[in-house]
Amino acid sequence: MLTCEICGEELLLEEDMRTHLVLSHLEQELRCPLCSLSGVSYDELCFHISCAHPEEQPGAQGPAGFVPPSGCSAGTETPQSCSAEGSRVTPPAASSVPTDSVLAQHNKALDAVGSPPGETATARSTKTSPECVAPCNEDNDGVKAKQYRLSVPRKEKLFSCPMCALVCSSCFLLQEHVELHLQEQRSHEGSAPEACSPARTSPAANSHSGERRLECPMCSVVCSDSFSLQEHVELHLDHAAAGTASSGSDLKLAKQLQQQEEAQQEREEFKKLQRQFGLDGGGGYSRQMERTMERAVARGLMAPAEFHCQRAEMMESLASGVDDGRTRTRGVVRALYEYYQTECGDSVHVWLSADTDHYCSSAGDKGWGCGYRNLQMLLSSLHTIDAFAALLQEKAVPSIPRLQRMIEDAWKEGLDPNGASHFNQRLQGTRAWIGATEIYALLTSLGISARIMDFHQPSGPGGTHPRLFDWVKQYFQQSSRSSRLPPRLVHTSMPPLYLQHQGHSRSIVGLEQKKNGSLCLLLLDPGTSASDTRKLLSRDSVSHAVRHVRKFPGSLKHKQYQVVAVQGTLSAEEKQISILNSRTLRAERIP
Repeated sequence: MLTCEICGEELLLEEDMRTHLVLSHLEQELRCPLCSLSGVSYDELCFHISCAHPEEQPGAQGPAGFVPPSGCSAGTETPQSCSAEGSRVTPPAASSVPTDSVLAQHNKALDAVGSPPGETATARSTKTSPECVAPCNEDNDGVKAKQYRLSVPRKEKLFSCPMCALVCSSCFLLQEHVELHLQEQRSHEGSAPEACSPARTSPAANSHSGERRLECPMCSVVCSDSFSLQEHVELHLDHAAAGTASSGSDLKLAKQLQQQEEAQQEREEFKKLQRQFGLDGGGGYSRQMERTMERAVARGLMAPAEFHCQRAEMMESLASGVDDGRTRTRGVVRALYEYYQTECGDSVHVWLSADTDHYCSSAGDKGWGCGYRNLQMLLSSLHTIDAFAALLQEKAVPSIPRLQRMIEDAWKEGLDPNGASHFNQRLQGTRAWIGATEIYALLTSLGISARIMDFHQPSGPGGTHPRLFDWVKQYFQQSSRSSRLPPRLVHTSMPPLYLQHQGHSRSIVGLEQKKNGSLCLLLLDPGTSASDTRKLLSRDSVSHAVRHVRKFPGSLKHKQYQVVAVQGTLSAEEKQISILNSRTLRAERIP
């Protein structure tokens, strides 16, 4: 329940309260208490009283103040009469309140109920507007006033009769008073009166016609009775509420559409990433190989008989778990050793890893198998080192599906649970990319000690990584720790290094130091075809082929590089410690 702060009337809805304030209070008109003038502003009424009723001076004979009708103002005892036809109120013959006191009290009351901000009633009385002066008739007693103030307490609320100049302090008294007007209208006109409500009326309509005309406070429509006006205003309010509800509904719908669009975009991006990293369920090595051969048959590049023959060989190789050797190139490191013995006189020192076979990508793993191919290169080198060969389960280099199952077995032992969760514990039958952590997990499960070095940011000008080159040099120098200078060409027994960066991986099989002190890595890339790699084995083409193996610091400008280095073997106790430590697998960061 809402209570009007002006008149105390209680209303149920906020919309009814706004209508009540507009109709009952905002558009009240001021009327002259000594004549029929109405529909003027406060300043115009003050100027009118001072000019049209000059005989009522402070201290002069006659009434010095005006006491409102009975029940309309505090401090009154004598009831006043109100005429139904006129708009004048007859003042009393005498008053016990001095004129100055009455004026002072009325000034305060007007300051409380009608003064603009910062303006007092006394200041308002000094304003004049000659063009707003309206003619005024003398009252019955022939008394006129120059200045006239109602004696009303500051906190009291006033209600003016819309049909005469009567001012009441209670809406109930006003209602009784208006009913008297209506009864007299019935007796004079013989017709049903119109309901009266404190709504805004048109002064022109009141002065020139007997019909009541009520103007809408929200538009220019004029209604003939208060009920029509109320229905009209309620239509305004209902339309505004409907517009607000419609706007809120449109905003909610727009948000829902935006959320649906964002969700759809996220799903598409996720599917794109799944396809990129081989987690879309599109099949693994064997399925991709079959599709490639099927397309070759469809294009006429492969005979159907050859298709079935190669498919049978592939299935036999996958069943044995051993790589078929179609992409392998042997003797690469030995060929590099022979080349540096006779060529490249501008090199001061050259370090080479243990013998390593090169494995390139095939039709079955093109686009995603570089990690597995580099792992095959590393295992091919470990097979040539007696300390590690005894730990390898397979006596030959495993195939890619076999490597996937070996990594899954390492996860089952408890290695790298975060990585296992990333792949949903499954690699077989997928084209999922692997990286440094999967290489580390597999080596640890085999009982081989390994480290992951993380060169997480460039350490040189132009986004280069000179610290990476220095660390690789220290790694290969471990095989010759004598005090004397190492020979120019050193064929070490160190396994190659697994080098990972965003989107690709390669194997470091050596390091070359020039006369000017610059370092150069020797890399075997799984992306290099077997035919190009075999050029290293020919003396006629080795000089040209070595150019693709050398990588200077300016060629390695990825933001981050990771290196997996084999350190030695693990005892059973050390292996369990490594498994426990891999629960939170951290690389050694340099710098």
